[in-house]
Amino acid sequence: MTGSACYVGKVVHRRHRPKQHKLVYRMFSLFVDLDELDSLDSKFRLFSYNRRGLFSFYDRDHGPRNGDSPAQWARQQLAAAGMPECDGPVFLLCYPRILGYVFNPLSVYYCYRADGTLQALIYEVGNTWGEQHCYLIPASENHGMVRHSCDKEFFVSPFMPMNCRYNFRAHVPDDRLSLLIRETVDDEPVLDAWFTGRKRAISDAVLLRLALQFPLMTVKVMAGIHWEAMKLWTKGLPVFRHEQAPAHGISLVTPQNTTTGKEH
Repeated sequence: MTGSACYVGKVVHRRHRPKQHKLVYRMFSLFVDLDELDSLDSKFRLFSYNRRGLFSFYDRDHGPRNGDSPAQWARQQLAAAGMPECDGPVFLLCYPRILGYVFNPLSVYYCYRADGTLQALIYEVGNTWGEQHCYLIPASENHGMVRHSCDKEFFVSPFMPMNCRYNFRAHVPDDRLSLLIRETVDDEPVLDAWFTGRKRAISDAVLLRLALQFPLMTVKVMAGIHWEAMKLWTKGLPVFRHEQAPAHGISLVTPQNTTTGKEH
């Protein structure tokens, strides 16, 4: 377990079939203790909580997306799933708003027990239709690595079918952070997507350097999604019809429905 920080690194997508395609983007993500947001707002000039700023975090961008506390929401989801012992911090890996704009294709809640062990992960997936769905998965660490898998239940990309399975491999954050998602169909890999980053403590000086290094990063996230989609379309990949998000906003993946992923 670590304190609130930024992780600076890169996002990589490698598509294996039906045609190969790869993208690499330099990015950074926040990794914030959701109970520290008020203190981060008061401590740093360049970080704002529920108000405008160069970098900002709004409660309504996450969880129930109605302005309620994402930390409280996450703990409620764990309690409803029979895991009431989530009495430690809840961290969220996400992009911040930059000059008021953000789009998060994936945000991840790291939910800890008071003894510092990781209890569960919540993968919060968003698509460009403005929809959101979450996967809550109990975590079992093995030498600092968490591996699990679940069936895809939420439409994300028109270039990916719904009959996929997600295979997750998450390094428990410390001085570095890594998160790999392998999408498979019939146990054959279709897409690998991962983020790796190195930790930087949050400070106004670091935030200023990140603003200069990654100007308008969150706008570029959305622009990059459409740019890569155009390249996939020109390669002739099949296009799948958008399907409505499930009525239930969160899927609980029980130990019986998850498997230990192989090393990739």
